[in-house]
Amino acid sequence: VTDRNKNLDIAIGQIEKAFGRGSVMRLSESNINQNISAIPTGCISLDMALGIGGLPRGRVIEIFGAESAGKSTLAMSVIAQAQKSGGQAAFIDVEHAMDPGYAKIIGVDLDTLLISQPDS
Repeated sequence: VTDRNKNLDIAIGQIEKAFGRGSVMRLSESNINQNISAIPTGCISLDMALGIGGLPRGRVIEIFGAESAGKSTLAMSVIAQAQKSGGQAAFIDVEHAMDPGYAKIIGVDLDTLLISQPDS
């Protein structure tokens, strides 16, 4: 066993001591379902890069990036794809910049979209 592996085992032990057994583990030792269904993003190259064909279904997803990088457009595209497959979606608009007209053009069903615009 190399020093690197020993150090990793020590780090895992410290994390488990602080946060409980199972808070971190090797993927091969976990019970994580590797057959995750996905919602397509509407961008084939991104879906391929994500490795599962889109964003994982049933998860909270945060999209992070520079201003005007396309975060909201990507979010609306994923929401439209989810709705087209019969799913329900919610959008937390922390920037208070949601444009319903643009979302509709992308394919979002505004009548079923849940939205929250928190103050902080």
